Amino acid sequence: MWQTAAQYHAWHALGLVLVGLSGFHIEGSWIRAAGWLLLAGIVLFSGSLYALALGAPRALGMVTPVGGLAFILGWIAFAIGVICARTPG
Repeated sequence: MWQTAAQYHAWHALGLVLVGLSGFHIEGSWIRAAGWLLLAGIVLFSGSLYALALGAPRALGMVTPVGGLAFILGWIAFAIGVICARTPG
């Protein structure tokens, strides 16, 4: 469980860096939404798995799919933001 949390955390942290860097070249609410959704996914998905691995109550596992959904929505928002890109200036 810890390994899965760490792997998803690492990949989506890189995605969050990508979203942040793209914000210098692309403006729009889709890019901002993507950043917030990826951050929420890291906290909810990876955070809940970390907590479960450390002995948190199993009921906390109900949060994990919400984090997974945030990851999916974050990547979709990023794709829409890139497709509908408006460059600043």
